[in-house]
Amino acid sequence: MTRTDTRRAGKLSAGPDSVLSAVRVVLYEPQDPVNIAATIRAMKNMGCSDLYLVRSVEYDPWRLEGIAHDTGDIIARIRNCDSIEEALEGCVRVAGFTARRRAAKRDVTTPRVAGVELLEFARLGPVAVLFGREDKGLPNEILDRAHVVVTIPTTEHASLNLAQAVLIALYELHLSAADATRSLAPPRKDAPPATAEEYEKLFEDTERALYAIDFFKTRFHEHIMRTVRTLFYRAAPDSRELALLRAIYIEVVRTIDRITKGKAGGLQQ
Repeated sequence: MTRTDTRRAGKLSAGPDSVLSAVRVVLYEPQDPVNIAATIRAMKNMGCSDLYLVRSVEYDPWRLEGIAHDTGDIIARIRNCDSIEEALEGCVRVAGFTARRRAAKRDVTTPRVAGVELLEFARLGPVAVLFGREDKGLPNEILDRAHVVVTIPTTEHASLNLAQAVLIALYELHLSAADATRSLAPPRKDAPPATAEEYEKLFEDTERALYAIDFFKTRFHEHIMRTVRTLFYRAAPDSRELALLRAIYIEVVRTIDRITKGKAGGLQQ
């Protein structure tokens, strides 16, 4: 069978009014269909219904349900994506899970703390828990897309099975939600939360402004931009605040362009 989306009818694990219905499980380049099936079982246990697979190994939907019994409703909703942008589209908060306890230039938290935060954002829009491939986890460029980085407390042997990590993450979310029938509260802000796409546009404008003032001339570009991401993710601006930040950086570039052109014109006279 191919990786095309399956579309079998079925009752959802979490009702449309459940706060957990806003939680999206994203597996980046999963390599083993058994782990996909075990992830689906964990989702069914904990009341989550939306699974997004990015460049996944091929799988047989019938075989998945053979491993994870009575999960046809979730299997029918699987979204197969070609890029991380597609998988995170519309998400207002993304938690990336990694076994690296000292992720460079990033704030790291626990599943319990992250679960509370994600559910707050889940009342405003879709949120995602993001996991990497079995052998290497999430690469840095994908982990950069996570607004919060999460490690699961373990012994020195920190590597967990993919589906086990998903189960722990969803267990904490399930506990934080109290149950799978809690209704979504009205937005806490007048402006909607910033989406993953809006964050990426902000980082592009920030990077252009920093280049314009030669900020990277004596500093390591990758580390600076990763720290910028961490700062903005921690601040969690809404879409209106984020638009203001973008306008500031865009104006920095425009102002420098005007000054540069003015000087060039003066030299020609």
